[in-house]
Amino acid sequence: MSRIAARFAELRAAGRKALIPYVTAGDPNPSVTVPLMHALVGAGADIIELGVPFSDPMADGEVIQKAHERALVHNVSLRNVLGMVAEFRQTDANTPVVLMGYLNPVEIMGYAEFARAAQAAGVDGALTVDMPPEESHDLIVALREHAIDPIFLLAPTSHQARIRKITGAASGFVYYVSLKGVTGAASLDVSAVAAKLAEIRAETDIPIGVGFGISDAASAAAIAKISDAVVVGSALVRRIGEHAATPEKVAPTLAGLLREMRQAMDAA
Repeated sequence: MSRIAARFAELRAAGRKALIPYVTAGDPNPSVTVPLMHALVGAGADIIELGVPFSDPMADGEVIQKAHERALVHNVSLRNVLGMVAEFRQTDANTPVVLMGYLNPVEIMGYAEFARAAQAAGVDGALTVDMPPEESHDLIVALREHAIDPIFLLAPTSHQARIRKITGAASGFVYYVSLKGVTGAASLDVSAVAAKLAEIRAETDIPIGVGFGISDAASAAAIAKISDAVVVGSALVRRIGEHAATPEKVAPTLAGLLREMRQAMDAA
């Protein structure tokens, strides 16, 4: 059983939902990332989603685009990100880590080498935003040969056949994008999310994480009632940007917000 599957099994047994924070590796500088990952775990994170900096993060809104830019100023590469995961693993052997990013850096490294290096670093899952399942066979094979879960996005516009295809290719969990648009855009319609999750659950029993539009403890609690996992990104990354000039404040600030979300989710 993978670390991701084990974590969801533990949470189900405890009657709890997963809290999955997203941060961009190397933002606001590389020295912050690993201590921040540990701080998020201490504040209640169940799985860490670590963004791989990329020059054209097309699925992301302004907040996370700027995070990629801040990381790229420091020339943070995919191999640097894997090094951060390896460093995190020196003192945390249990918390699953999912890399979220775009195809170009993976293609440059090569699927087999990426999967090998990711497993060696301690990566548990990979979400390649711009890689549709129709084109992902070779990458999925490489990931599964190295015990890494391929994770895919589902959208409000995904129809039944599409849901079936995507969930058939995925493992670990699927990431449901709760709104039409980029990260950090629009507002959350919980009833619409609930209706779509019912459609997805009719096709699969894989855990479903919901992200995009979750900004505070109240929205995290509302989504926790209907999903298996709550993914929060822009709300955290916005605060990183606010403290880019004072990086020592990043970890305590984000841990405070995440702790509020964890408490609200557990209460719900």
